[in-house]
Amino acid sequence: MRNRPIPGSSGLVRTMSLLGDPVLHAPCEPVTDFGPSLARLIEDMFATMYEAQGVGLAANQVGVPLRVFVFDCPDDEDVRHLGHVVNPTLVVADGITVRGPEGCLSLPGIEAGTPRFDQAVVEGVTADGEPVRISGTGFFARCLQHECDHLEGAVYTDRLTGLRKARALRASRRAPWGRTG
Repeated sequence: MRNRPIPGSSGLVRTMSLLGDPVLHAPCEPVTDFGPSLARLIEDMFATMYEAQGVGLAANQVGVPLRVFVFDCPDDEDVRHLGHVVNPTLVVADGITVRGPEGCLSLPGIEAGTPRFDQAVVEGVTADGEPVRISGTGFFARCLQHECDHLEGAVYTDRLTGLRKARALRASRRAPWGRTG
């Protein structure tokens, strides 16, 4: 029997910020209010992430420029990692660099081979202000680095170079959400 509700089960699906939205391209502010509005934001972020069928979501992706992200992501051994981090800091990103397919809920339908380290550690706090340290390898390490990038005002296409970057940006301009008139 479950003691806790499923994350996002009482949340509202929020509108996704898409590539080009200024909120995605500016560093987020630290969370200072650990009250009910933060708990509501996290619940809504889980609901939004699940609705979009993602594995991670940063607050600025729903238009809120705060340092918070949620995740429900497997690692390369199919171990599920579920949680959230407030005011995260990427304290370790090392190991070998792996170029793997990466997408983003703010660039729906677009994917590109993106280099990431295969190990990552994030430190921060929970919505209750309790310290948390999250370690990931493989795909989960990619997720942690991706979400931390968002909070710094970066999207994964910022890590691309050359033809990969040109193709991803061209595809984003052709996407229905990327057309400007």
